[in-house]
Amino acid sequence: MIANITMLATIAALVSCGVYLIVERSVTRMLLGLLLIGNGINLLIITAGGASGGPPIVFFDDDAEMADPLAQAMVLTAIVITMGIAAFVLALIYRSYKLSAADTVEDDPEDTRVIRRRSVADAPDRDRSDDPVTGAPRFAGDAFDKHGNPIPIEQIESLHLEDLEGYEDLHEGTFDDDEDEIDRYDAGDMKLTPDPGPADHEPAAHPDDKTDPETGDQDGGDKR
Repeated sequence: MIANITMLATIAALVSCGVYLIVERSVTRMLLGLLLIGNGINLLIITAGGASGGPPIVFFDDDAEMADPLAQAMVLTAIVITMGIAAFVLALIYRSYKLSAADTVEDDPEDTRVIRRRSVADAPDRDRSDDPVTGAPRFAGDAFDKHGNPIPIEQIESLHLEDLEGYEDLHEGTFDDDEDEIDRYDAGDMKLTPDPGPADHEPAAHPDDKTDPETGDQDGGDKR
């Protein structure tokens, strides 16, 4: 078998250029590099199949002058594989273009500010009297700042708050809430919204209902 130097040089040039393009960061150049490498491998398979000859058809020509059909079949398979790889890389290129050019998603400054918020107390709509850590409401109301210091009435009037009489009572120390309830709240033994007891869900007993002393059952006033 005589080697075709021209074909081998062409194969080396195609594969070298393909490898050079693959190492680039551009996906388009990577696609061109894959195509060049695929063509170089196809030529290598044809060259490894031997010298050129007649078509590999039975009873068409002498067997000694026929070309190797195995190399041609492998080249057809390699062409299909190369086309599949090219289609996959084209899909990657299209998706990369959509993400970087058409579907660019920028960070919203308001969302970033919410993410950086450390606690509930940093919310813009937080009541000034709420707990500075948990944001839970407290008995103090808006008459005191977040440090527990009373706010002057003049400043409260400038804020156009509605119930100024209630805030004046708070400054004077007059609370509508029971002192024991406030002490229990400050001690942590009481919730802001108490859980409804069983009496809230059970119907009231009818005055005519009587309890049987033997069985403990309740009977209505009129038996049926």
